[in-house]
Amino acid sequence: MSTTDALLEAARAWIAQDPDPETRGELDALITDASAGDADAIAELHRRFDERLAFGTAGLRGELAAGPNRMNRVLVAQAAAGLAAYLVEKHGKQASVVIGYDGRKNSRVFAEDSAKIFAGAGVRTILLPRLLPTPVLAYAVRHLDVSAGVMVTASHNPARDNGYKVYLGDDDQGSQIVPPADSEIAAHIAAVAAGGPITALPRSSAYALADESLVYSYVAATAAVAGKLPKGVDLEVVYTAMHGVGWDTASRVFEAAGLPLPVSVAAQQEPDAAFPTVSFPNPEEPGALDLAMQTAREQGAELIIANDPDADRFAVAIPDASVESGWRRLTGNEVGTLLGWAAAEEEAGTPHGAHHVPGVLAASIVSSPALGVIAAHFGLEHAVTLTGFKWISRAPGLLFGYEEALGYLVNPETVRDKDGISAAARFLALALRWKAAGRTVADQLEAIAAEIGHDASGQISLRVTDLSERGRIMDRLRAEPPQTLAGSAVTSFDDPAAGVPGLPVDNILRILTADGSRVMIRPSGTEPKLKVYLDVRGGSKTDAAAKLAALDAALRELLAA
Repeated sequence: MSTTDALLEAARAWIAQDPDPETRGELDALITDASAGDADAIAELHRRFDERLAFGTAGLRGELAAGPNRMNRVLVAQAAAGLAAYLVEKHGKQASVVIGYDGRKNSRVFAEDSAKIFAGAGVRTILLPRLLPTPVLAYAVRHLDVSAGVMVTASHNPARDNGYKVYLGDDDQGSQIVPPADSEIAAHIAAVAAGGPITALPRSSAYALADESLVYSYVAATAAVAGKLPKGVDLEVVYTAMHGVGWDTASRVFEAAGLPLPVSVAAQQEPDAAFPTVSFPNPEEPGALDLAMQTAREQGAELIIANDPDADRFAVAIPDASVESGWRRLTGNEVGTLLGWAAAEEEAGTPHGAHHVPGVLAASIVSSPALGVIAAHFGLEHAVTLTGFKWISRAPGLLFGYEEALGYLVNPETVRDKDGISAAARFLALALRWKAAGRTVADQLEAIAAEIGHDASGQISLRVTDLSERGRIMDRLRAEPPQTLAGSAVTSFDDPAAGVPGLPVDNILRILTADGSRVMIRPSGTEPKLKVYLDVRGGSKTDAAAKLAALDAALRELLAA
């Protein structure tokens, strides 16, 4: 049998077990064209069938289409059956799972398919009552005391994507999976895929549907992060859900906390899997907040806040007359500094017993070193973790954690994952307090800088079409490390993958320079990008900005070499 004949046979076998008429139809068209010798169709089949979408610590995430290297009902059924086998192996008859889903295409279908397969495997299964934010699912894992949680979402990825994120209960306290659980689950999924068609998997409708009391409980617990609010102070705020599921839950939290209810960007308020007003539904992306800024100008607002489509990330923009739009989005590091300072200040000002252990401020290895400076300023511990909240959430004694990619954990006793809704409630409460004290958000940033120094951070995302290109660039830098950057001598070139004291082992490069600048370079874990993180310290805001611009130019030249 030729390679093409084997490929066509695999594709026909896939169609035979696929319950989705849309993916069956588009795969059947590919098979017809490939059978007629169409080179493009044959190449597309190879892309879909030569490899399998890998299950890892981020679960599954990929483009919606037919084939084992895409997200679809066959792949999700195999993943659910594999995870069910893992849970039964670990917990026996006590195995249990809660499943949530957002507003992306097929999210509900994938969730309901999973529920039937889990129930059919003998796992006690609870499905959330409707589409809800990822933080509600993360909360439910602990609140319902189940063995695991599954969230069907692709978070801030493009509209054509979906994903399957897994959390563990018990000793993992509702955090996302980490090794070795990921490889153990992957092995079970591989066994299911090799064992026959998904049509043979046992299914059952004997699963429970969680009621609204779960959402009420999350809202009450999350509203508590606002704390006591100043009286007689109002704040004009604009909010965008970015066509996701954040508004309904976030607005309930704001109301329960007594916070001012923001003006919602109407065109982006309701879930819409097509994301019609944004080319990339990520608040970090250029243009993503344009409608929010337009609304803020019309409303005379003082603050913009945003969630990404599944509401686990949080973004802030503030008035700034120096930019054309009149608004500037804060970096994730700036928001992390503001939230981290508030957490540290509150911890330091709270009376504790003699045996109290100071709380820990945690950030990912690529986040700004400023959080460590804050921790030292207040006599707290600072933890540096691998990228991702699966690691940040596990920092012992965690008080506050963040990563520069707009992820914040302000309430670790409630949710062990980044939570854009609790971060929004906490930030609004702080903004009210700063306003009561006569300060804006920008003023608060300056006040912190006056205490600990001026930090500035930036990022370069080098998108690639061939994932191997990321490895080639990393290998070239390892073989030929730069000697200077932006006119400053390189004092340290560290490769944590080879083991560096004080740093977690990771596929990342760290470059330190004589003027105190830091560069971190790593392949993205969820997107076809090489990501570069830039951090500088300056004697003033202007000095720091100039250093950052020079370092950015130097790195772009280095990567293009």
